[in-house]
Amino acid sequence: MYDITIVGAGPAGATLARLLGNEYKILLLDRRRLDIPLDSFNGAGIEKCCGGLIAPDAQNMLARMGLGVPREVLVGPQLFTVRTIDIQNKMERYYQRHYINIDREKFDRWLFSMIPSHVDTLCGVSFKTFEERSDSLRLKYKLNDKTYEADTKYLIGADGASSIIRRRYFPNNQIQKYISIQEWFKTNKRIAYYSAIFDSEITDFYSWTIPKEDYLILGSALLPNDNPNERFELLKQKLKGYDFDIGECVKRNGAYILRPDRTKHIFLGNGRVALIGEAAGWISPTSAEGLSYAFRSATALAHSMKASPQNIIEHYYNKTKSLRLNILSKNLKAPFMYNKNIRRNVLQSGLLSMDIYK
Repeated sequence: MYDITIVGAGPAGATLARLLGNEYKILLLDRRRLDIPLDSFNGAGIEKCCGGLIAPDAQNMLARMGLGVPREVLVGPQLFTVRTIDIQNKMERYYQRHYINIDREKFDRWLFSMIPSHVDTLCGVSFKTFEERSDSLRLKYKLNDKTYEADTKYLIGADGASSIIRRRYFPNNQIQKYISIQEWFKTNKRIAYYSAIFDSEITDFYSWTIPKEDYLILGSALLPNDNPNERFELLKQKLKGYDFDIGECVKRNGAYILRPDRTKHIFLGNGRVALIGEAAGWISPTSAEGLSYAFRSATALAHSMKASPQNIIEHYYNKTKSLRLNILSKNLKAPFMYNKNIRRNVLQSGLLSMDIYK
């Protein structure tokens, strides 16, 4: 019998396991092979579709947890500028903002490496289902084409936007999903900024470019049922008028991301089941930044499990009040970014923007 089973060993799940692993008997499951060297995959592993930038809020959480990103996780260039491109209004502005540029796969493996050794970790696992018992939950998961069972007192869903636990156990608490498509392009240009691109003909969310060493990532958050591939191709056509080196794609990946446009979309769980990270809906509705929310929700739940084991969900709800207010404030900010006319007025004002000397 496990005290806690965590499904998902990304930033939220790995952080929770690290914080609780010395006090509880924990089982951690993940579909990725985080337990073997990265070069063992020969390019065939499961790669998370992520821009790989640590925003200031996530940097703050790393500082609070006493963590410093190791050199081998970093990639160049380090970024201090956001280039905002409004295609519809034909306007651009630059803003100062510091991002830590990382290899996301190596970042996740670094977090995984800090999990206490006596936590039972199973990688390459497909979580299937669970059933409630009088004083526990019985889980089923698949490993190497064989189905196994395990009993646990608490189940934690840290399995991202497509959380199987949220979908199956809480089917009436779903959130608008977008599909994030990214393509990588080889480039010789030196680009020292992250760009945020707005055009409602492409998406009612946003698109982006991120430099990674000798590559440029182009990505967009698109509605799954609104011809996402066609709209992504249109984005590439529109960007030909800008100074991006978009040639032949060398790599393409995709994933679902959530957009909680109201606080009721945040669902923390019920009874013996809790959700953290994006599985709970913790992600920025304006930028899709998720690392800070993964860390904050994991630390809040860890505190709740220690402080109030009889009322975990209620304590977790109270502990994340400021995080819900954060989601609310970002939704109030959203029209200034996503309404064409309001955005034009903001960009015209030049508020908080800066000039670039070339």
